Amino acid sequence: MSATINPLANPKGVKKLCELCQKPAKLQCTKCLVTFYCGPDHQDTDWTSIHEKVCPLLVSIHTPAPFGTLQSDQDHHHKETVKKQEYLIEIAHIEAQRWVSKKRFQDVLPAALLFLRWAMRVYGTCAVELVPAYLLLAQANIGLGSLSQAHDYLSKAEWTVMKTPGCSHTVLHQLHRTLGRLHAAMGKYTSALTHFANDVYYASEMFGLDSTVTSGGYFLMADVFLKQNKPDIALSLYTEVASSWHTHLCKLMDDISQSGTQPEECFDEAQCVEADQMLRCILEFEEQCVKPRPDQAAMLAHSLAMLWLLCNNYTKVNNKDRLIKKLHIIHLQHAPEFHTHLLTTALHNQIIVNNQTSPKCLIKIKVLRWNV
Repeated sequence: MSATINPLANPKGVKKLCELCQKPAKLQCTKCLVTFYCGPDHQDTDWTSIHEKVCPLLVSIHTPAPFGTLQSDQDHHHKETVKKQEYLIEIAHIEAQRWVSKKRFQDVLPAALLFLRWAMRVYGTCAVELVPAYLLLAQANIGLGSLSQAHDYLSKAEWTVMKTPGCSHTVLHQLHRTLGRLHAAMGKYTSALTHFANDVYYASEMFGLDSTVTSGGYFLMADVFLKQNKPDIALSLYTEVASSWHTHLCKLMDDISQSGTQPEECFDEAQCVEADQMLRCILEFEEQCVKPRPDQAAMLAHSLAMLWLLCNNYTKVNNKDRLIKKLHIIHLQHAPEFHTHLLTTALHNQIIVNNQTSPKCLIKIKVLRWNV
């Protein structure tokens, strides 16, 4: 997988640098032959994070057009290479987001750095397309406790946004959300809340006030209010988040039951992990409240069951002990509507697992819903 290289053997004026730390390289990937490392540790880290997924693509990107081809063929080759570069950027972006959602911040860095370098090559060093890479690198450094490094990346992101007239609300909401995370990590709660408020504003302008994207800003605001010892405000924000997710997930499940088909991929892995962490955090908070709200706990349990199904996480959906416990709580507190819907979710899951999409099974689901 790697071969030792001698720096003295490089052509004059050419330096091979480590993919991760930019120090003089001593190893070369023997598969793509275009990636270099200072040592085995950085090579292993890069391989785990991103290189395994992009190694063949790098070979294709670096393959030149055949010598002596027509200009039209060279132009076609250039266009195809640009498409591959954009695909490489997309892969690196997705992988970095996935590692962030799993809180494996050390693994975020290689993927996010690759994302940034290739975005610079394709779009230029001042393009707004670089901002998501800066934000991912900032989130990783916040998670690792390197707040000064996170601040540097966010400064670059802010500067890029300032130089981009008419920057999209999506970019602005992501920027303010990450700035809020940094200020919260630094203990600057007032400024963190200001950034999260801006995040909610721009997200609502782009996706709607009741969107699950917007609710992510409410969730982060609630976390700050808890740190300020204001649980009542946090509880009201958590309620808003839970309601948004429950409405969204119920709509998706209704669409699936009406179409009678297996659920397609509604969320990517990073979105599934983030939503799961968010809803479970709120559920745990509800269960620890002095004044329990069984209907709210039931709604959250129902949301989690639907989320796990839609994310094709059958292991969690079929966790009988957890579901039985939640169903028992719902039954004791007289919330039959969530009891029925949760049974519906479990039944639909069993149908999908067994690949039984017969009309009789689908009628069962519809009857359960009609009886609510």
